[in-house]
Amino acid sequence: MSESWLKLEGKTIIVTGGASGIGKAVAQGFLNVGANVVISDMAPEAPEMEAEEGRLLYVSTDVTNAEQVEEMVKKTVETFGTVDVLVNNAGINIPRLLVDPKDPKGQYELDEAVWDKVCNVNLKGVFFCAQAVGRVLVEKGSGVIINMSSESGLEGSEGQSVYAATKAAVVSLTRSWAKELGKHGVRVVGVAPGIMEATGLRTIAYESALAYTRGITVDDLRAGYAKTSTTPLGRSGKLTEVADMCVYLASDRSSYVHGVTINVAGGKTRG
Repeated sequence: MSESWLKLEGKTIIVTGGASGIGKAVAQGFLNVGANVVISDMAPEAPEMEAEEGRLLYVSTDVTNAEQVEEMVKKTVETFGTVDVLVNNAGINIPRLLVDPKDPKGQYELDEAVWDKVCNVNLKGVFFCAQAVGRVLVEKGSGVIINMSSESGLEGSEGQSVYAATKAAVVSLTRSWAKELGKHGVRVVGVAPGIMEATGLRTIAYESALAYTRGITVDDLRAGYAKTSTTPLGRSGKLTEVADMCVYLASDRSSYVHGVTINVAGGKTRG
């Protein structure tokens, strides 16, 4: 296999939450360019992937458990010799209203359990993984951490306040860690996807909750996804487009991109 423009052949990439959705597309993108890919996910079995170019390792991991995260990184180093890139992608979204006047303290009003669950995965998990991989990267003086934020973290989102807040925090963590780790040769960048094509993660339970928080039906919600009237490019994003951005940011072709979060959202903004 001839060396590509990206020069990621043989590099070792950890993708958390890589068994489905954006994470799976990102993992596949790295496999396609000949990288060693470690998928870290809570799924009981490894996802089906095409690994003709790169090599694949699956490690079942709860990113909110520091010991499991450290064991996953240890297994990665034992298998491939090192870690070069972390894609901090694992995350969850549970739509809830801050106050539900129709059903106070009901099913779709935010409570402490939902708050803790979303914050634990989207923030504590990001922290645990970045720290465990960051130790390896700092020791060798090179590497990249890519934190997955969201367009909603930049804009806010009705019915998804906790999710949006955690993704805004990821943007701030990215800036802060870039200031800390840059002096050690480690780049830290963020990616903020907008409205993406449907995946298996867009379940009826999720859609029902989000539709309720917005006072519309599930059919109305789905129609809204299809219209994408607030997106200047006029369409939903493709998962491969997020993957392509991650692959580029992981490569030395983006060697002076650091401490920023790139919005992959078709131009969607508040204006």
